[in-house]
Amino acid sequence: TMFLPEEDRYSLSKRALTSQICSLYGGRIAEEMTLGFDGVTTGASNDIMRASQIARNMVTKWGLSEKLGPLMYAEEDGEVFLGRSMGSQQSNVSADTAQMIDLEVRRIIDECYGTAKRLLEENRDKLNAMCDALMKYETIDADQIEDIMNGRTPREPRDWQDDGDAGSSISKPDSSASPEKPIGGPAAEH
Repeated sequence: TMFLPEEDRYSLSKRALTSQICSLYGGRIAEEMTLGFDGVTTGASNDIMRASQIARNMVTKWGLSEKLGPLMYAEEDGEVFLGRSMGSQQSNVSADTAQMIDLEVRRIIDECYGTAKRLLEENRDKLNAMCDALMKYETIDADQIEDIMNGRTPREPRDWQDDGDAGSSISKPDSSASPEKPIGGPAAEH
């Protein structure tokens, strides 16, 4: 899923923001489910950062926390983040309020993480099918994703040709293929 930067969106509902946070944890949870906790990579670090920022903004800027209400708790020139010393900085929140903010952000993240994990566990067969398709074809497009989500064996990608080498199944362009490019292809092709 691709998300536009905040400034490119006019407004998002609390439900849409919560859904974004859940989606951002999908890759991390899929790694944990397939590789175990010790196999989790740093690949999700940007997603974790973005999810954390959305949750913090929900609480401190957008008034989307019932517990803290519709107030702005963040300074424009320096927000209060987890672990930041408040002693040397001017802040518009007390230590107690800062702790409440941190707890509320954590609650939102934990709730979203739990939802994303439950959805992936309930759809483990689809996760495995997508993993198998990616191992076989290296890239998949909307057609393969649609097949997987509908419980069908994914068809071959339009531009994919098996070169017969079991150790390497690299996509080769097919001159008869449609000009439509697969999702995840090189940026220059989009």
